[in-house]
Amino acid sequence: MKTVYIALGSNLGDRVENLLLARERIVSPHVRLTRASSIYETAPREVLDQPWFLNQVVAAETTLFPRQLLARLLRIEQEMGRRRTMDKGPRVIDLDLLLFGDTVIHAAGLEIPHPRMADRRFVLEPLSELAPALRPPRSCHTIQELLAHVMDQQVRRL
Repeated sequence: MKTVYIALGSNLGDRVENLLLARERIVSPHVRLTRASSIYETAPREVLDQPWFLNQVVAAETTLFPRQLLARLLRIEQEMGRRRTMDKGPRVIDLDLLLFGDTVIHAAGLEIPHPRMADRRFVLEPLSELAPALRPPRSCHTIQELLAHVMDQQVRRL
């Protein structure tokens, strides 16, 4: 079993319900959720003319390979109504595979650790709640240390 961290985000519809439903759908015989962070409300970035997001990070254990887990997450997004019409735009649900044990992958369609994780307070804040001392593969900094560098972004815990 590998320990993985998955970021969840939603800014359309019933945002809390969307996070709950996504968490329920992630669970399978091959994926067991072990912990969930608090939910955080966050200002949109890059595309500012859209509703605020609710974000959360979950820890899980899985027997799946990274591409299998990613395919599962993308399928859940699609089943929940996500349509990729605008990059960084509004979405019912967004599921990002942040970390997969100590695995490092740089391949088409899959990068682990998530390449923009260290720049996103809406990811680091909930992740630091679960694993503040975790040091991502090939990083010199812990999650808590990375978080200290992005404190200017608007995030509030619900």
